[in-house]
Amino acid sequence: MRFPRGLCRSIIQASAPREFTQHARNPARSVRIGGDRTVLVPAYGSPFVRDLDQGRRYAKLEDFHNFVKLAYMSPGLHHSGGTVCEPVDLPVNKRHFDMVYSHIKYSDKPFMGSVTHPERARDTIEMAKLVFGAEFVEQNTVITSLINANSPLTFDDTMLGSATVYAENNQATVISPFLLAGAMSPVTVAGTVTQILAEALAGMAYVQLVRPGAPVVFGTFAAAVSMQSGAPTFGTPEPSLILYAAAALARRLGVPFRSGGGLCASKIPDAQAAYEAANTLQTSALAGVNFMLHTAGWLEGGLSMSYEKFIMDADQASIIGVMLQGIDLSENGQALDALREVGPGAHFLGAAHTQANFERAFYRSIVADNNSFEQWEQDGSLDAAQRANAIWKRMLNEYEAPPLDPGVDEALIDYMHRRKSEFEDRDY
Repeated sequence: MRFPRGLCRSIIQASAPREFTQHARNPARSVRIGGDRTVLVPAYGSPFVRDLDQGRRYAKLEDFHNFVKLAYMSPGLHHSGGTVCEPVDLPVNKRHFDMVYSHIKYSDKPFMGSVTHPERARDTIEMAKLVFGAEFVEQNTVITSLINANSPLTFDDTMLGSATVYAENNQATVISPFLLAGAMSPVTVAGTVTQILAEALAGMAYVQLVRPGAPVVFGTFAAAVSMQSGAPTFGTPEPSLILYAAAALARRLGVPFRSGGGLCASKIPDAQAAYEAANTLQTSALAGVNFMLHTAGWLEGGLSMSYEKFIMDADQASIIGVMLQGIDLSENGQALDALREVGPGAHFLGAAHTQANFERAFYRSIVADNNSFEQWEQDGSLDAAQRANAIWKRMLNEYEAPPLDPGVDEALIDYMHRRKSEFEDRDY
C-alpha cells in the first residue's frame, strides 16, 4: 500500500490521544503514559533465563512468576510488563492464560497483553473484564500491548490482528518498528529514522481507523548489526542518535513515545552488560521516552532474562527516577540556611540543614558497594552480580502477594480452565 503524503499524520492527529492513563487493579499503581512522564517497564520476550546458580536455561512458569514478583517489589519499575520471559514448559497456544493471570495474581501494577494471536488478545481482554468490569474496560485503558512491525515496511496478520482486537476494545497499542540497522533498515541514522517514521505512522493510522481515539504509542526498537559478523550490537552511538530523532518526531506528531531499555549483547551481567545498558537507559531518559520497555533484566541481545541483571537494572531505574525529578528549587533545596550557617572554610557534615536532610539527600544504591577495601574484603569480596544474586533471593523470600478478591480469582481460574479445555495443546 502507498499512502498519500500527510494522510497518516492527519488521521493520527485527528483522534489519537496525546497521553492516556493505564489503570492498574490497584488505583494507586495506575500510570499516565505521555507528556513529561516516563514509565519504566521490565524486559520482554526472552526464551531463556540466567542466574549465577543454575546458569542459562529455558524459562519456565516459575521463572515468569519470579520476575513478576521482582517487578512488583521494585520501586523504580512502574509496570509489570508483558512476556517477561517465555514459559516454555507450557504449550505455546495456552501459555498466555498463565502469563496474564500471573500479572494479575502476583502484582497490582499495570500489565501488557498477549499479541501472539488475535484470539489470545481476546482472552486477555476477557480476563481484564473479570478484574475491572466490562463497562470499565470499554471506557478505560487497562491493557497495553506491543505490536511490532515486521520490518522492513510490513505488518503481518498476527500483529495487525491483535492490534485490531485491542483497538476495538479501546486498549493501548505500542506500534513498534523493530529494526537492526544494516539488516532490516539502511546503515545510516537518517535512513533508519525515515523507515521508523513510515512504519509507525502506518500502524498508528490503522489503529485510528479501527477505532478513532484508541490509545497508541509511537514505538521504536533500533539497534545496529556488526558489519563484520552480522550480530546485533547495543549501547553504540548510532542507535542513540536514532532514538533522539524518533523521540522528536513523536513529540511533533503529538503521541507518546516508546523506546530504550537496559539493552546489551553481553552473555553475563558483567562490565559490558552494565555500560551498554547504561548507554541506552540514560539516552532514553534524556530523550523523554514515555514508555521504556526492556528497562530491567535484558541480557544476550534479549535472548536471556537475567535475575542478577534485573536487580542491577532495577537499581538504575530508581536512579533514573530521581534524575527525572529534576532539581529541587524549594527553600529547603536552595539550602541558603546551610550556606549562612557554615560560611567559609568549614564543613557541612554537622550543619543543621545536613542533619535534617541526610537520610534522603542522596540516592542509595541497593547494589553498589561504597565501603572501604578492607570492609569489602571482610564482606566476602563480592562483585556487583554476586551482591545482586543475594538481593533477588532475599526479595523473593520476603515477597507477599497483593490482595486479590477471591471471587475475581476464582472467576479467572474458571475462565482459564474452560478456555484451555476447548482446544488441543499446540506448539505454535
